[in-house]
Amino acid sequence: MKKAIIIGATSGIGKGLAKLLVDNNYKIGLTGRRIELLNELKSENLNFYIKSIDINDTNIVGQKLDELTKELGGLDLLIISSGIGDLNENLDFEIEKRTIETNVLGFTCVADWTFNYFENQKSGHLVAISSIGGLRGSRQAPAYNATKAYQINYLEGLRQKASKLKEPVFVTDIRPGLVDTAMAKGEGLFWVMPVEKTVRQIFKAIMSKKKVAFVTKRWLLIATILKLIPIPIYDRM
Repeated sequence: MKKAIIIGATSGIGKGLAKLLVDNNYKIGLTGRRIELLNELKSENLNFYIKSIDINDTNIVGQKLDELTKELGGLDLLIISSGIGDLNENLDFEIEKRTIETNVLGFTCVADWTFNYFENQKSGHLVAISSIGGLRGSRQAPAYNATKAYQINYLEGLRQKASKLKEPVFVTDIRPGLVDTAMAKGEGLFWVMPVEKTVRQIFKAIMSKKKVAFVTKRWLLIATILKLIPIPIYDRM
């Protein structure tokens, strides 16, 4: 039985992946800040193990991941599905700060622990949920898009490091478009995808060990268009 940890498993994509993976013969460590939600999940399946982890508490994240990995009896796959994002056209610094602390500092702490663990083990698969938003800036949510751009580039750096190891260590960057979760904010949203469909496509990308996957697949078209829009035009959007 393979072992996985999901960072941010109490809702949305993380919760959906937890249920899909356990149905596919995985023993899974579930983490999040809301212990009551973790307990609810644990009651559903004996192969769920829980640990309350706030990734912003970077001083003890590694220790808690060590403990959870020991409970699982090893680790083959870790999925970072923990992140925040708020509309912030008025540039409230506290919102920007909170976003950066979670999506950059917390993310990096978990990613580094995971990569080092898999490097020492000489095998493993790190998966992170970034966002199509990381491809361009956003006047509505400057910090969110900027932090997702950081994640995309950081994961690319880790993939380069993995390729130098000559070992089966894999890094996958999942870039969702709009998904029907609490993260989808704003008016006039389109192509908002159901969690179940999104999770199924993410699972396939993980099993295929893809380097980068846009989910759902139609968002690859939007990503291509976004990257082609000239700066003067994009600035006026």
